[in-house]
Amino acid sequence: LRHVQAGMVFREMAKERGMSLQEFSKLAEKDKSFDRLVDERQKELAKQGNVVIDGRLSGWLIDADLKIWLKASLDERAKRVAKRENKDYETALKETRERERSELKRYKEIYGIDLNDLSPYDFVINTELWSAEVIVETIKNLVEKMKRGDRQWK
Repeated sequence: LRHVQAGMVFREMAKERGMSLQEFSKLAEKDKSFDRLVDERQKELAKQGNVVIDGRLSGWLIDADLKIWLKASLDERAKRVAKRENKDYETALKETRERERSELKRYKEIYGIDLNDLSPYDFVINTELWSAEVIVETIKNLVEKMKRGDRQWK
């Protein structure tokens, strides 16, 4: 399966414009075309099939066979951002709060979507409780069951 990260597409768009993610998020609040470009790209890739799409709006925008939300507390998300982007924790926390505030506002305005509503998802996994390996194995098992047509959860 191919893996597409909507967040990386958005980050690349910011980088192409010589902007930080926070600056680009503020620009996207004013110009909705940036979000729509990312969303259309996700939809195109989903139509090709055999793809895992990783994005905050994917549960609402993509007609998928399986929808999984991976969650973590704000504190944990900020720690992960700090590590991934080689930033101090306080900076990562501030930027994460700002980005999420911007996304909540934009997605509500553009699509009428409340990101706190997880009802489009088949499964919600708290990533603070399990190792990445356990989570990957769990998701692989779910995908294999789906391929065999084994949908015992219905």
